[in-house]
Amino acid sequence: MEWGLRSGAAVAAVVALFGGYLVADAYDVVPGMLTTADPWPQASPFPSAPGAVDGPAPVSLLAGLPDDAPVPDSVEIQRLVTGLAKDKRLGSRVGVVVADGLSGDVLGSSSPDKLMTPASTQKLFTGVAALSSSIASTTLQTKAVLLDDNTVVLVGGGDMMLSAGKGDPNAVNGRAGLADLAQQVAAKVKVTGTTEVRVALDDTLFTGDDTAPTVASPDIAAGYIAPVSSVGINVGLLSDEYSDNGPRASDPGKYAAEAFSAALEDQGLTTADSVIDESAPDDARVLGEVSSAPLAEIVEFAMQYSDNTITEVLGRLVAVDAGLPGSNDGATQAVIARAKELGIDMTGARLRDCSGLGDGSYLSAQQLVNLLEVMVDPGQPKLRSEAVGMPIAGLSGTLASSHGRFTGTNAARGLARAKTGSLPRVRALAGTVVTADDRLLVFSVLADSIPADQSVGATSIYDDFVGDLAAYSTPG
Repeated sequence: MEWGLRSGAAVAAVVALFGGYLVADAYDVVPGMLTTADPWPQASPFPSAPGAVDGPAPVSLLAGLPDDAPVPDSVEIQRLVTGLAKDKRLGSRVGVVVADGLSGDVLGSSSPDKLMTPASTQKLFTGVAALSSSIASTTLQTKAVLLDDNTVVLVGGGDMMLSAGKGDPNAVNGRAGLADLAQQVAAKVKVTGTTEVRVALDDTLFTGDDTAPTVASPDIAAGYIAPVSSVGINVGLLSDEYSDNGPRASDPGKYAAEAFSAALEDQGLTTADSVIDESAPDDARVLGEVSSAPLAEIVEFAMQYSDNTITEVLGRLVAVDAGLPGSNDGATQAVIARAKELGIDMTGARLRDCSGLGDGSYLSAQQLVNLLEVMVDPGQPKLRSEAVGMPIAGLSGTLASSHGRFTGTNAARGLARAKTGSLPRVRALAGTVVTADDRLLVFSVLADSIPADQSVGATSIYDDFVGDLAAYSTPG
């Protein structure tokens, strides 16, 4: 300590004696270019690699399918279709269409225009409606706004995939976190000196029945769908893990608001005992905001896992975007309207919900194939994410081998992408498959009068049919 004081004093004396900045600079007391310290050693030259040359220009590892790949013989494809349609294990009502993905030419069909129960293949229409609307490139915002000095209103923007904790930037379900939102809010509230707030919920984005009236009560009780809300945690599930069924909150919006209130408590704020309902004005001061995954990723999630709740939310978002009420009726009208705008003949089509879980929806195999043709059309790039986002045969989503689909040596494994559909006595499958000659086909299969004891086995029949399409090679 004594030496340090003497050294500092000596330097100060020198500075004072010369009265100039240069001396202080030389002793490194003030910033400058001069110094009395030893110079830095000269850096070694940057090493060079002998013989280094520029690498080749990057190229695509996976080329697109050739436009001149052989088109399957329609006689042979019709033979496969007829064999499927006549399989008595599928019942008396079977609709099948197989078409060339490039030209749209039908290669084989059976009862193509018969209106039938589509089950969850109907979700394809809702996904396309969302991706072809003006909200396609957006994310869903969940806000917290200030009202009446000490009331914090959680304003739902359609995100039912919130995390109760911190958001995960790599996730779709759980991208936005209520804990992150609470942290933003608490930081702004505490600056004002306020430590106690009341939490309110604005869940007014959607209207009407929170579940389609045609959905059977046992399906609701089993947790195959949650009440639709403009805000929710983990698709309304009461567990931390995602599942396509299981106990769900009876009021997902209120459940999320209560979790948000608890998150504010964790940030050091005191909240009132219960959450109240309150509509927030458009000009309310925004205290925080979190964003969902992009809509295209949400659509892919809904297709992969055949999630009924998220599909219903997507339908209502399409309705709001179209200026219709964010209700079940508004959503079904909006989805049909979008299909017509894309050039699909929807004559006779009827949608009672947006997910296909409820009773009373009708589509034809031809309408599904026409939709798939639009999805794979290079002129519709916004729809590509759904075309490639369907489950992959034997590998992902509802077509994974863990679900008993496309197992063993099925030729379509990894080469078909399709949306499944399953209801009592109903099985459906619609998607794309690549033949052995690298030709892309689109197909749909519907059966809605399957004998009760044959419903499970119907999926294997479908998988074998798609496997035959994948294995097809033009003779010679």
